[in-house]
Amino acid sequence: MTVLPTDSLETPRFCGVPTFMRLPHATSLKDLDAAIIGLPSDSGGPYRTGARFAPNAVRAMSVMLRPINPYRGNINIFEELRVADVGDANVVPGYEIESLERIEESVAALAAAGIVPFGIGGDHSITLAELRALAKVHGPIALVHFDSHTDTWDTYFAGKKYSAGTPFRRGVEEQIIDTSCSIQIGMRGSLFQENDIRQSIDLGYDVLTTEEALDLGAAALADRIARRVAGKPVFISFDMDFVDPSAAPAVQTPEAGGPTARETLQIIRTLHDINLVGCDVVEANPLYDSTGQITALLAATVMAEFLALLASRRSSSPG
Repeated sequence: MTVLPTDSLETPRFCGVPTFMRLPHATSLKDLDAAIIGLPSDSGGPYRTGARFAPNAVRAMSVMLRPINPYRGNINIFEELRVADVGDANVVPGYEIESLERIEESVAALAAAGIVPFGIGGDHSITLAELRALAKVHGPIALVHFDSHTDTWDTYFAGKKYSAGTPFRRGVEEQIIDTSCSIQIGMRGSLFQENDIRQSIDLGYDVLTTEEALDLGAAALADRIARRVAGKPVFISFDMDFVDPSAAPAVQTPEAGGPTARETLQIIRTLHDINLVGCDVVEANPLYDSTGQITALLAATVMAEFLALLASRRSSSPG
């Protein structure tokens, strides 16, 4: 059965309880292809806090989005995918490890039911919990990671192993990320130490700085990503600080010199041949957003583009 969002030509956008793109709020996982899930934890944030409020801020601005994506052949996302908003995972504020455990449990329920999770974070540590849940179903995952930071440090503050700066090292150590098929895109800015980027390469990731990615151009970058993931189950993790702060000021750890909103969306809209089994959009912090909520709007748009990516692949698959 087709699951459609509320028609904004019939019911005004400002009416109703906010769900992503005005989708139904699911109380059952039956017959869903994909699900929006809020992951409202910022207990791993080493700088700003406030990303716990991002899921609802992104939902609130997602009412501006429409179901047809003109960049992928005018595909109607919700005619190809049965999608619902399943609400938020429960967390334990201030307790990183316990929050990760609860997030993993919530995402695992989706993965076990064959549902592709679309997570709205939350700081970047939450991705580790999602990968743990998905690896139980798919085995080691190919990671496509858009960010201005590698998040592959060993520890952060007093030898702590779990934070927004460590998930993609922990994922390698736990053998839930296949780095031979993974890529990190958008690294830039000043460093803590000389090997901040080298540490990712040493772990097996392909790494592109912001300059390298923009010099390649969207089409060549998409081809490089497709070759790298090579048909494996893919998780896309998109940190909003990938984008320049002029277009996305409300992030946990802003980094000057990134792609514009237009360049960012062009890159995402060019992605192809991705066997998407999960994704997230993380590190938005509505406490720092402008009155126009431009960061939340862009985060919602990025998420909608990932939905269109999955819908396009499903529509072109045989049978």
